[in-house]
Amino acid sequence: METLATLLSIMPFPDIDPVLFSLGPLQVHWYGLAYVCGILIGWQYARRLVRNPALWRDGQPGATEAQLDDFLLWAAAGIVAGGRIGYILFYDLGTVIDNPLRALEIWNGGMSFHGGLIGTLIAMLVFARRNGIAIWNLFDIVCAVVPIGLFFGRIANFINAELWGRLSSAPWAVVFPTGGPFARHPSQLYEAGLEGVVLLAVLAILIYRRHALKSPGLVSGVFVSGYGLSRIFVEFFREPDAQLGYLAGGWLTMGMLLSLPMVFIGLWAVLRARRAAAMA
Repeated sequence: METLATLLSIMPFPDIDPVLFSLGPLQVHWYGLAYVCGILIGWQYARRLVRNPALWRDGQPGATEAQLDDFLLWAAAGIVAGGRIGYILFYDLGTVIDNPLRALEIWNGGMSFHGGLIGTLIAMLVFARRNGIAIWNLFDIVCAVVPIGLFFGRIANFINAELWGRLSSAPWAVVFPTGGPFARHPSQLYEAGLEGVVLLAVLAILIYRRHALKSPGLVSGVFVSGYGLSRIFVEFFREPDAQLGYLAGGWLTMGMLLSLPMVFIGLWAVLRARRAAAMA
């Protein structure tokens, strides 16, 4: 009799069409829906945070719900533009140089979290300056909700059968239709769990149980370090981008290289926040 592990190991990839539905020539993809859901749910969570004065030092969140409503478009632009430009610069520059139109083919995949982070950072800096918002408060609000978007994005990666993991004999390994005939780690689900569920829970505990928002920059620092550590860990199970491969030693990937500075930047932000709180 076949064991459960054997049955799991030969389970086919779920037959999910990347296109959710079509209206004539218009196609709505799961990937696009993931971005919309992540942004909208994150926006509602952010509004909930600023509505609760007990979470903030002196009861002042530093931003209003109306300002968050205005920032929504800024955030969306930063995520999409930064994510696409970052992917081109970090992962696909050679292909785009050979075929410049590839830069516009977002529907064929190619978004970088690190690029999206930089794009959103620029949007936050400009928006905070123009609206007189304390920048660390805005950082904390945004970082508290980012794991929601990461969760939906990684689930969409799994549905699209992209960014899959390395070869694996684990009972839960998956044979992806785009990954050859061999079973692979479902690394997208690992990332959804760590970068999404776990990181969101850790930040929520810090916010609601440890009053972390009263120390501006603490939530931001924990998020940045937490993401960096999660991404580095999952990179050991994720197949590197084919056009880049391993950068060194048969194990170092671009994802690791981009995430390592995040760990130290996040730790710096945490220490800065704790020192500022101690002096307040």
